[in-house]
Amino acid sequence: MCATNLIRCGHPDWKITMTVVFRANDLKTSDFDESLLAPPMATPLSGDIVVRGHSFLDDDERGIYSGSWESEPGTSRWEFTERGEIIVVVSGRMTVEEDGKPAVTLEPGDTAYFPLGWKGVWTVHERLRKVYVVYVPKNS
Repeated sequence: MCATNLIRCGHPDWKITMTVVFRANDLKTSDFDESLLAPPMATPLSGDIVVRGHSFLDDDERGIYSGSWESEPGTSRWEFTERGEIIVVVSGRMTVEEDGKPAVTLEPGDTAYFPLGWKGVWTVHERLRKVYVVYVPKNS
């Protein structure tokens, strides 16, 4: 899961002092924290959607967060008004449709960038696992 000998992954007091490696394919569903998708992350449009997250980097000082995330099938509305996100799909399949733009299907190995201001709909067709990097712009 996590390869490092200087820091402990997931520990709230760790400092970024070296490369942290995690293999999203090696994570078990039980390694994730489970919840229902809800605002402010996104708004479910097709009923309750179970999601799971496993964070490896929570850097409030720099506004950068990274880990792996799973979602069960469903449709939800996403509005990246305060953060942006870069994802790599590890497994599953989803369609993303930015408001006013054509839909794009994402499959394993695909990378997508949701910049600050992106608004649209995600439809997860089969259990999806992704690696994410979320960034929150800091006020200067």
